[in-house]
Amino acid sequence: MRNQKIKLAFGAVAALLLAGTANATDGYFQIGYGTIQQSLAGAGVAHAEDAMALAVNPAGILDIGNQFYVGATLINPTRGYTGTGTGFIAPGDHKSGRPIFGVPAAGYTYQIDGSSAVGIAIYGNGGINTTYKPFVSTAPACPGALGVFCSGKAGVDLEQAFVTVGYAHKFGSLSVGIAPVFAYQQFKAYGLAALAGGSSSPTNFSDNGYATSSGGGVRAGIQWNAAPGFNVGLTGSTPMYMSKFNKYSGLFANQGNFNIPGNIAFGVSYQITPTVTVLADYKRIFYSGVPSVGNASNIALPFGVSGGPGFGWRDVDVFSIGAEWAATSQLVLRAGYSHNTNPVRPRDAALNILAPGVITDHFTAGMSYAISNQMNLDLGGVYSPKHTVSGAVPAAFGGGTVSDYLSGFAVTAGLRYQFASATPGIFKGPKQ
Repeated sequence: MRNQKIKLAFGAVAALLLAGTANATDGYFQIGYGTIQQSLAGAGVAHAEDAMALAVNPAGILDIGNQFYVGATLINPTRGYTGTGTGFIAPGDHKSGRPIFGVPAAGYTYQIDGSSAVGIAIYGNGGINTTYKPFVSTAPACPGALGVFCSGKAGVDLEQAFVTVGYAHKFGSLSVGIAPVFAYQQFKAYGLAALAGGSSSPTNFSDNGYATSSGGGVRAGIQWNAAPGFNVGLTGSTPMYMSKFNKYSGLFANQGNFNIPGNIAFGVSYQITPTVTVLADYKRIFYSGVPSVGNASNIALPFGVSGGPGFGWRDVDVFSIGAEWAATSQLVLRAGYSHNTNPVRPRDAALNILAPGVITDHFTAGMSYAISNQMNLDLGGVYSPKHTVSGAVPAAFGGGTVSDYLSGFAVTAGLRYQFASATPGIFKGPKQ
C-alpha cells in the first residue's frame, strides 16, 4: 500500500510538471529544488535534508534515510519591456501576461544499508515564458498592426521536466553519488512571423504549436565530512543532450538544437552550534555552451543555421548563503540570499523581450514544523527585486532602445515523510 501511494504521487507530479514555468531563477534554472533548498536561496551542495538532494548533489542522499518528499512552488513574476524610439518593435511599456505558475516536485530515498542509498526525484526547471497581448502597435514600420512584433499575440513558452535516479556510497568520511538524468522539454513560439524573413526556414520559425524534445545526461557529486559539523560538497552535471525542436529548426541555431546547459557547484556547511548551521555555495551554469542560447543575437547569419543567432546569454555565476536555526525540537527557521551574474547583455536586449531572464538577486526565508516524529511540513518564500537590462535595437530591427525587466515572488510548500528503517542508525526523526 505504501509503495502504491508513492507511485500515485509521482504520477500526479509528472502530469503537472509541464503545467507552467517559473521565473524565480538563475537564468532559467530554479534557484533550488524543493522547499528547503529554496528557503536557503539554493545553498545545499554540502547539506542535504530532503530527497530533492538528488537534483543538486546525489552524494547527499546518504544523509536522508528512507524518506518521501512532495512539494510545489507558486511563482508570481512581473516581466516585460519598455521601448523608446523603436521603429519596428512596439514602443511603450508592455507587460507579459500569465502572472502565476506552479512547479511541483517529488523525491524518494531508500537506505540500502549503512553505507549505500538509492533515490528517485522528478522536478521541473525554471523555464521561460512570455505572453504579450495583441494590442495595436504604434511602431512606424507597421502602424496599426497588432502586437510587439507586428504579428499579433506574441511570446514563447519553454518548459522542462527531469527524472533522475541516483546511487550513493560512503567510503569512510567521503560520500560519492551518481545520478543519470532523463529530460523532456517542450517549446512554442508565436507572433514572430514578421521576423521570419531572416530565417533559413521561415515555415519552421513561428506559430507551429508545441514541439517536443527528449534526452538526458548525468549528474555526479561528492560530499566530505572534513571535521565534526563541517561538510564540503562538489557536484556537476553534463549538458542534457536533447533531440532537436524540428518545428523550430528555422529559429534555433544548428537546425533546432536546444540542449540543456551543464553546470558545476561547490559548497560548504558548518554547524556553529548544535542548533545553528550556516551554508555557502558557488555555482556556474554554462549557458554559452548551447548555441541557441549563447550565440549573439546580432550575428550576420540567418536564424536556424549552424552558428546562427541565439539569445546571447553568457555563463552565469551564482553565489548563495543560507542559515538555519532549530528554534525548538519541532520548529526550524531558515533564511538565505543569492546573487547571480546577469545572463543578458545590453546588445541582446531586443530579442530577449521574449526571454527577459534578468533577475540577479533572491531573498528567501522558510521554516519546517514537525507534525509528528515522522512527518514534517516545510514552508518558504522567495522575493526577487526588479532588475532591468537596456540596450540599443539593431537597425535591422528598426532601431531605438529597449529595457527588459523582471521581478517576482514565490511561495513554496512541501511534506516530508520519514519511514522507520530496519537498519540501526538509519532513521532520522524531526530536526532537533
